Amino acid sequence: MNSSDFGLIQIGQIAIPVGDLERAVTFYRDVLGMRFLFQAPPGLAFFDCGGVRLLLDMPAKGQRNQYASIIYYKVEDLPSAVETLKARGVSFEQEPELVAKMPDHELWMAFLKDPDGNLLGLMWEKR
Repeated sequence: MNSSDFGLIQIGQIAIPVGDLERAVTFYRDVLGMRFLFQAPPGLAFFDCGGVRLLLDMPAKGQRNQYASIIYYKVEDLPSAVETLKARGVSFEQEPELVAKMPDHELWMAFLKDPDGNLLGLMWEKR
């Protein structure tokens, strides 16, 4: 492969640091409804997000907690997704809001936090 042909084009896995693995697994699996794949020692849990793996990761001993980048999850109907998550006990940092009007759709977003304080975004490309 020519070095000029190289480029990072696909995300394979995203890691999110968590303080309590069992609590985080319950939230991502049971509250957010993500497809749980497996747990592996020490302190790792994996989920499938449409072909991209989400890794929940406990910090190693002596390593300080860090916060994740914001991950934006696509939803097909934001008002319905928000209603469903609220019924599961999720409180939102930001209610659904129109972010931009594109030529063929509107971009809407809402934000919530997981049990470790990581900010998660929901995005809806409303046609």
